[in-house]
Amino acid sequence: MNLDVILGPLHLRSPLIAASGTVGSVVDFADSVDFALYGAAVAKSVSPEPWEGRPAPRLAPAGAGMLNGIGIQNPGVEAWKAQYASKLAALPVPVWGSVVAHDIEGFATVAAAMATAGVVAIEVNLSCPNLDGLPFALDPSLSASVVASVREATDLPIGAKLSPDAQPIAAVADAVAGAGADWVVLTNTAMGARIDTTTRRPLLSGTIGGYSGEALRPIALRCVLEVARDVPDIPIVGCGGVSTSADAVEFLLAGATCVAIGTAHFGAPRVAGRIAKGLHTYGRAHGVERASELIGAYEPW
Repeated sequence: MNLDVILGPLHLRSPLIAASGTVGSVVDFADSVDFALYGAAVAKSVSPEPWEGRPAPRLAPAGAGMLNGIGIQNPGVEAWKAQYASKLAALPVPVWGSVVAHDIEGFATVAAAMATAGVVAIEVNLSCPNLDGLPFALDPSLSASVVASVREATDLPIGAKLSPDAQPIAAVADAVAGAGADWVVLTNTAMGARIDTTTRRPLLSGTIGGYSGEALRPIALRCVLEVARDVPDIPIVGCGGVSTSADAVEFLLAGATCVAIGTAHFGAPRVAGRIAKGLHTYGRAHGVERASELIGAYEPW
């Protein structure tokens, strides 16, 4: 199977994307992840100024998935550029920068700085809480304002990472598409929590965290199906609980052009090799010559 796909203005050698937050800066995972198998890799989100993140505990098991409450710890965009920008060109994969901030102007500041750091695209992480304490991704108008500010700050392609907690998520997707996003990422983590019944304390210091892993996949697939149906002109990167080639095929059939691998990296850093091999096996078994033939090709009842 030919794995080449077209995502908005980008021609990618593979539909597999290394998701933000699971491969660090990309540079610091180059020895453990075979990035040559990916169409792109997304660096961990970076803000205008340094963020310390939340205190421990910041990670916790949650059944088939995991909770994280890292708080988007990062050194700030100028320090990030100083440490990593000169190293990106040597990587065997195109790198997307991920931008985050607590206000609209902050997103634009980071995007403008990232545009000079050697990244080939910008992912807008809309799941960060704004100054009112709610994620931008829950509000179509605010999400559109953020994407519009990033669009003004850079000529690079833009993807908007949305939240499965947004209802209806298609309204947010439509808003960011109108504001200049070239694709949407569906989805980020869902908000969740757990409590230790012995200590009676939440498992995360911040109480609420992001839920990811296998159990998120049906929710993310629902989001892909809804956006592909209601906003058909915006390309989609499906993300949530992908660890096998069957998972990847399912996202493609639902309407995603690309499929991001996230939490699976923690247990198997080289998981992309297994998924890519499985995609080729699937193609031979089902007479599929190109991955793009699968996009949106599910059979409705």
